[in-house]
Amino acid sequence: MKQFFFLTLTALLTAFGAVAQERVTVSGYIKDAANGEGLIGATVQVRGQSLGAAANEYGFYSLTLPKGSYELVWSYVGYEPLTRTVALTAGQKMDVQLKSADVQMQEVVVKTTKPEQNVTSLEMGVSKLEMKTVKAMPALLGEVDVVRSIQLLPGVSTVGEGATGFNVRGGNIDQNLILLDEAPVYNSSHLLGFFSVFNPDAVKDLKLVKGGIPAQYGGRLSSLLDVRMKEGNSKQFSVSGGIGTVSSRLTVEGPIRKDKSSFIVTGRRSYADLFLKASPNQDLRNNIAYFYDLTVKVNNTIGPKDKVFVSGYFGADVFSLKSPDSGDFRMSWKNKTATVRWNHLFSDRLFANFTGVYSDYYYNLGVPSGPQAFDWTSNIYNYSGKADFTYYLSTRNTVSFGAQAIRHRFTPGNVKQEREGSIVNPISMPEKHAMEYAAYLDNEQSIGRKLSLQYGLRLSAYQYLGAGTTYDYVGEPNRKLTPTNPQTYGKNEAIATYANLEPRFSLRYSVDASSSIKATYNRTAQYIHLISSSTAASPLDLWYPTTSNVKPERADQVAVGYFRNFKENAIEASVEGFYKTMENQIDYRDGAQTLLNEHLEGDLMYGRGRAYGAEFYLKKNTGRLNGWVSYTLSRSERKVAGLSNDEWYAAKYDRRHMLSVVGIYNLNKRLSLSANFAYNTGVATTAPNARYEWDGMTLPHNTTNNRNAFRVPAYHRLDLSATLQGKRNPTRRWQGEWVFSVYNAYGRRNAFTVYFRQAENNPQQTEAVRLSILGAVLPSVTYNFKF
Repeated sequence: MKQFFFLTLTALLTAFGAVAQERVTVSGYIKDAANGEGLIGATVQVRGQSLGAAANEYGFYSLTLPKGSYELVWSYVGYEPLTRTVALTAGQKMDVQLKSADVQMQEVVVKTTKPEQNVTSLEMGVSKLEMKTVKAMPALLGEVDVVRSIQLLPGVSTVGEGATGFNVRGGNIDQNLILLDEAPVYNSSHLLGFFSVFNPDAVKDLKLVKGGIPAQYGGRLSSLLDVRMKEGNSKQFSVSGGIGTVSSRLTVEGPIRKDKSSFIVTGRRSYADLFLKASPNQDLRNNIAYFYDLTVKVNNTIGPKDKVFVSGYFGADVFSLKSPDSGDFRMSWKNKTATVRWNHLFSDRLFANFTGVYSDYYYNLGVPSGPQAFDWTSNIYNYSGKADFTYYLSTRNTVSFGAQAIRHRFTPGNVKQEREGSIVNPISMPEKHAMEYAAYLDNEQSIGRKLSLQYGLRLSAYQYLGAGTTYDYVGEPNRKLTPTNPQTYGKNEAIATYANLEPRFSLRYSVDASSSIKATYNRTAQYIHLISSSTAASPLDLWYPTTSNVKPERADQVAVGYFRNFKENAIEASVEGFYKTMENQIDYRDGAQTLLNEHLEGDLMYGRGRAYGAEFYLKKNTGRLNGWVSYTLSRSERKVAGLSNDEWYAAKYDRRHMLSVVGIYNLNKRLSLSANFAYNTGVATTAPNARYEWDGMTLPHNTTNNRNAFRVPAYHRLDLSATLQGKRNPTRRWQGEWVFSVYNAYGRRNAFTVYFRQAENNPQQTEAVRLSILGAVLPSVTYNFKF
């Protein structure tokens, strides 16, 4: 801790010393000349010198220099650089617009990041995917998907098709902080995990941070997925969309006041239910299965120092199964988010962003009528307010600081049963409330040409609040615990309070112009948890707060990496090693009941976790053929007293080997081909080693108490795609393209899980059954358009 404050003090003294040398600041926004969108990460540099600055998430930059005349160059790869000679005698505000470069796609594939940024930046364990790349990759049933695409990156996996979410560096799916325009998304999946909630037509930028998480972010252990929505075209109206095999999309955007305010509205809906109505089977005609989402964003420039953004997302999955015996069974889950942000410039070097967020995740299932009528609901929602400040002290120091408060409300479950028009035997789990707070300070500092540091400290605090009743739980490990000593608390009365210091540190040392060594250390804390005892999480799992019995999860991660570029940045390569330890990891006793259980905490068990491995990445950026190869060798383990003989055992999402190959080939200006190949070690599961007979049945049984000692068969899959662009006519605004894709090209029947049962033909035997969600070749065609 002393070192942290010493470094911070040194940075501040250095910066104030620089200010004393009569320095002035040039600042402003870097935007796309075609649509007015801010260019995240665009740069301004002094020609012939190493002095420069990068634009933040809103396209704002600030560069402080000694008084004098300079030739400044604003640039963004894929855009024509803009050069101006500027006489800096006083602070100046200079907004610039960059034009897209006219690049021959036969020879060069445009990148939207600096080609050497993977080597020169401080970021480590960070993966960025351009939306152009995401849209060029093969898609399941023609539906381009952000989350499915990042699963082809190093250190990212899923437990299988049909599972929600994703796993990063040995962490559970709830250990990923997923933000959509700074609003948390609690379920990122449509259609039971086959698609994500992010409409690609609305996404401007996405970044996955697996290590080196800045102090600004917290609340999860493993990663940050930061998804930023488009702001809308402030120059002219445009319409785009697509008609695919399972869904269609439509986007409308345009100016409200040209160059001052704009809007974007994006909608998407699947239509499997419309096809069901054409079935000759009466029951199938009455079934319903679809998802939809709507994304809206409006922004307005109030003045030279103020800009306001308002954005929202609403999406749902709806299923209804017709049964002649028990009536309709209905199930749905919904995400709702709303974000209001205010950018304010206190000065040309102090940028502030104030954010208010509302987020709600809700699910419902039941039978609306009939003798078995019931209605089951559950949700988690929160309100959040935060203030983030960035102070550009000098060209070598950028200080960030801020604070956040979040109000959580959990409804674990409410069930109503209806008989003859009356509600009978209602079950209502008590609501739970909590407050979460955080404050942070972070400094990014360059020391000479070779060494850069980023160091920060986050202080997080949490209060579990009443009204409610708490219990102590006593008993033996892996047995249902008995509740004792009930304590009752009033509304908003503090039941339990926790606080954690979370230091963050990153280092980059440039070996030479094309290679660097990086290292990071993170401590993170997590106060809300996803309760899921099954192999794969589902939309109906329960979010649960930290309480007096459920402790906050904590993790410490260390990572070291070597980054090198070849052939003038045409090829980039990296290898990263990581080691992560975790405390208070949640597991479940045998036979645990996780839904509608007033004493759920008596079924939970707690222990340690560890994950470690190496990630190898090779990417080709230019030429007709580009893409990447990634390979991850890792382990993820848990150790819980009372489970698996008190020894380390594989986590349910442990993947020993993960290999991904992505290739995109531009055959000519109109036709491009792409392919993905993925191979993963099978997921870990518990298998029986014995059987016993009961009432004439033979039942499988495990006598060793070893958890997850068995692996399902390895997962592998090949996807193919071809994109044919329509002929371009300079006099017409209409642009169209056809996308043909094949998912699971060789029809691999990958095992979602393997379970054991009494053999159908011989009751005296036990048989293993492979459950596959998708086991066939899935072709699709999509037509995309824009005008």
